[in-house]
Amino acid sequence: MSNESDGLKHFILATAGHVDHGKTALVRALTGVDTDRLPEEKARGITIDLGFAHLALPGFSIGLIDVPGHEDFVRNMIAGVGSVDLALLVIAADDGWMPQTEEHLQILLYLGLMNAVIALTKSDLGKVDQRTEEIREKLRGTPFAEAPIIPTSVRTPTGIDALRGALRDEFARLPPPRDFGKPRLMLDRIFTMRGSGTVVTGTLVGGELGRGETILVQPQGWRARIRSLQSHNQTLDRANPKQRLALNLPELSPEQLRRGATICAGEDKSEVSRVLDVVLERSARLASGTKPIVSGAILNLHFGGARFSASVQLRERKKFLPNETAIARLQLETSVYALIGDRFILRDPSERQTLAGGIVLDPLPGSNKLRGEAQRALLDARVIAPNDLIALLQTQLERDRLSVRGTILQNTPFSGPEIETGLEELRAGGLIFLDERFAATMSWWQNLQRAAAKFIDAEHIAHPEKQGLEISRLRDRLQLFDGDVFAALMGELRRAGYDQTREVFQRKNFRPSLPPGLQHAGERIRAALSARPMDPPPRKELAPDASAQQAMRFLCETGELIALSENLAMRAEDFVALRSTIEAQLRGGRSATVSELRLATGSTRRVLVPLLEKLDQIGLTKREGDRRRLR
Repeated sequence: MSNESDGLKHFILATAGHVDHGKTALVRALTGVDTDRLPEEKARGITIDLGFAHLALPGFSIGLIDVPGHEDFVRNMIAGVGSVDLALLVIAADDGWMPQTEEHLQILLYLGLMNAVIALTKSDLGKVDQRTEEIREKLRGTPFAEAPIIPTSVRTPTGIDALRGALRDEFARLPPPRDFGKPRLMLDRIFTMRGSGTVVTGTLVGGELGRGETILVQPQGWRARIRSLQSHNQTLDRANPKQRLALNLPELSPEQLRRGATICAGEDKSEVSRVLDVVLERSARLASGTKPIVSGAILNLHFGGARFSASVQLRERKKFLPNETAIARLQLETSVYALIGDRFILRDPSERQTLAGGIVLDPLPGSNKLRGEAQRALLDARVIAPNDLIALLQTQLERDRLSVRGTILQNTPFSGPEIETGLEELRAGGLIFLDERFAATMSWWQNLQRAAAKFIDAEHIAHPEKQGLEISRLRDRLQLFDGDVFAALMGELRRAGYDQTREVFQRKNFRPSLPPGLQHAGERIRAALSARPMDPPPRKELAPDASAQQAMRFLCETGELIALSENLAMRAEDFVALRSTIEAQLRGGRSATVSELRLATGSTRRVLVPLLEKLDQIGLTKREGDRRRLR
């Protein structure tokens, strides 16, 4: 989906660099906006909190975030660059590369930024060639190694137009922001406006938001309606990804919200969690002697604009050193709304040092143990391809075996149609079983079918006298209590050569038979009934003991015998013969008494009366006084 409905491409640009290197002055020269908005910032001459401005370039509408450079304010810097497309790394010609320049660079790399423009400020003070060479050396081996370096000066002014041109060239090379139907806006400012109520700001990513829509605030779960929304002081009916927005939410109070909370669509089905399985990275650029991160350490996790404590459980090791990667589990002090592929920063509890960056591999590990075989396989595969939809689907299904369609991979930067296309691709490759209600790995699904067939066949062998295995017992044995999955399994069994008869499953063409221990009793019953077809002996005479009674029940249940009453049964073929004779006697509207039918059939009153009652019961005949007619 496009975000160019206003004819412009929307992106986010953020400054980065050491304090007092002229970031805010440069932003003012580019945009005409003074982003130092707090009195304390103006008094001290440094940016403490995030500042925002609008940069208009031909064909582009750029939200510009001016981030603070002082080490005490790195938290705000991290909040500003979480959804950035391009970095404007600011380095002063007089000071050159400084410690906070290095830390900001590492943060940009941890957050996965791949594009930057370097502004060499205060170039009127000289040293331009020296600083340019120094910067190239510092950027060697990073994605920014070939980034344009533009000498500038806000005093002269020098290089401002060249900087604008370099920025436009870089934005022109970027793909448009993705719209995958899951809008997210992480709050970076919350305040109250007289006459409007609560207003929040942030950068919209992942989808669109519109005036009047219901939104969900995560992780708190608050719901509210957007009364109005603006971007750079322009009122909008609808906002696109990568626009800086101010949303008026009068139904919520500022006390209900916090910085770093996430606004998403009201119908969003993604979940929040206090546990994240991640891959961590420590830069090789960290200073020598940097302390290792030990398993069990409590660190500060920066995610979007939020910051909270996290316990770090390393999977493979006890210590985590610079220039290493490690899979870990983060136990958070509060829930967070995260998607697979989201990036974050870890800092020490005193907030003096950036220690590592990371990528979310599983935002909802649930009860799966970090070192468990299934979770280990999922994380190892996702480390290689954290943004590959097919890999995400496969790893999710291989771990969980099956998932409900419509909810699988909700916490990912992929739309519902994209996920459905991925599932269809896996089905076409024979890797999954796909039902209209759920998806399952083919290996698990086939094992389930084999287990069900094994249980049914075992029942036939153990109890050949029974019709088959009761459905309720099959479900219990499989431990399969999801109704949709069990219904799909029954359909597969029917297609695979099994029949569902009443409440049991049986193999096609299976016919119940007496078990060896009852076969002799069954033969005696058959012989006695064959000898007296029209005048069968009483059931007590046919089945005087427990074995014979069991054989008699089996013969009646299988339809070989027809029970006329509690004390009388006859062979099915003899029953059919008698019924046919009676039908012939009553055709043409004729009626007959029991005596007349007894003479016609050659049977006895003892047999004929319960037989006629049976025919009345099944609807063949009806009684009128002492006579019978066909219905």
